[in-house]
Order: sequence, then structure tokens, then C-alpha cells
Amino acid sequence: MQRAERLLDMIQSLRRRRRPVTAETLASELDVSVRTVYRDIAALVRQGVPVRGEAGIGYVLDAGFDLPPLMLSPDEIEAVLVGMRWLGERADPVLARAAEDVVSKIAAVLPPHLRPILLDGALFAPAYGRDAPVDQVDVAAVRAAIRQGRKLEVRYRDESGQDTQRMIWPIGMTFYDRVRIVIAWCELRQDFRHFRTDRITDLVAREERYPARRADLFRRWQKEEEARCLADASRRQEAERLDEAQRRTTAPSTSAARPAATSANAIG
Repeated sequence: MQRAERLLDMIQSLRRRRRPVTAETLASELDVSVRTVYRDIAALVRQGVPVRGEAGIGYVLDAGFDLPPLMLSPDEIEAVLVGMRWLGERADPVLARAAEDVVSKIAAVLPPHLRPILLDGALFAPAYGRDAPVDQVDVAAVRAAIRQGRKLEVRYRDESGQDTQRMIWPIGMTFYDRVRIVIAWCELRQDFRHFRTDRITDLVAREERYPARRADLFRRWQKEEEARCLADASRRQEAERLDEAQRRTTAPSTSAARPAATSANAIG
């Protein structure tokens, strides 16, 4: 790897982190020695890159520093291409159109020799067409409420077809192949709940903000999901253990099936 390329990779590694990263971690990622990391950090500082920190503690890149968009590598361009094509097939119409705009904006600033990777790329995301569930409400309004920390009043139809009126605090959204799930605190259930967007039959965006920071709620949801997953795994392991114990108890004994022949041989 050329030094210029390594320096760009180091900036990118620092930029993706919010907390200080040690020289040992950077050395492992870049496949160089710790001494080389120290030299490269010093070179970046001399060139005006706002890196703060010191050996033994870690380094952090100050907010506001950025690289020009022309510095995308071919792998990064293909990552953008696949991501935008994936969104184009699975997102709501507004977000799908935004994905197309992202591709156009990036293409406008790419050098000519890299532009075909984006515009004529051969990496695709599968399309499901008409069999995918259809949303009945404007999902862009849900995403706006997530960004703004505002409440949503929704009418939701569950898997059995029962309708309920809910006031929810949307904190995130998960995109699956065929459906989209809103992660939210539900005032009715006083707990976190997941709502499929295609089962929301009516939606009113409220001006009222919910009384908590979205990031704090999201971290709390993550911890509860992790605990739930661990509990589910523990229950599965216990069920498998009981099944195995039951099979051993009910299985016919091999030694019990052969005593007569053994006894006859002994007597004879």
C-alpha cells in the first residue's frame, strides 16, 4: 500500500469513530507497525489534519474535517451503488427517489475513469415486484417523525386483522427484504413495540415531541432486545436439553435386549 493511500485510510478510520482509537488498533487495521502509525499521525498533523491525542491514550479526528467526494475508492463506489439500488427496491417512494439523487450527485463529481463503476455497475439488488406488501400511509412522514422526535398517532392492524389506535414514539426503522418495521415506544402497551409499515392503516403526525431523547430510547431498546435474544437462546438450549434427556430415557436398552442369548451361551 502506498503511503498516500495509507494516510487516506487512516483518516477514514479516524472519521468513522466517535471515541479515541489507539495506535495499536490503527496498526492492526492498516497492517503496519505501531511505529509507522505514530509517524503517519505526525505527518497528518503537519499537513493540517486536525488529529488530537497522544501515544498510549488514542487519537480522534476533530469534527468538521472532511475529504472531497472525489476521494472515493472503487470499493466505496460499489458500496454506494449496491446500497442505493437496494433502497430503490425496498424503500418508500420518497427515499427511493432520494437514493437515485445520491447516485446522480456522486456521479457528477467523480473523475471520468471512475464514473462507469457507478453508472454502469454490474452489482444489483433483487427486485420483488408486485408481491411485496404495499404501504397505505406515507412512510416519509414516519421517517420525519423519527428525525424530529415527534409522536405519531396510528391505527394499526395486527396479523389477526384486529385494529387498535396507538400513540407511538418512533425511534428507528428496519428495512427487510419485503417489509419495513418501525421501532417505537407504545403508550398503549407502555413498552417498545415493532410495527410493520404496511399494517399501519392511518397515520397522523403530531406536533408534540416525545419526552425523551431518541438516542437514549434507542440504546434502551437495544439493551432490551439483547436481553430478550439471550433469554430466547437460553430457553431453546434448555428445551433441547430436556428433549435429549427424554430421548435417552425412552430409548430401548441394548443390554436388556440380549440377556437370553448371553445366558444360554453361558449355560452351554
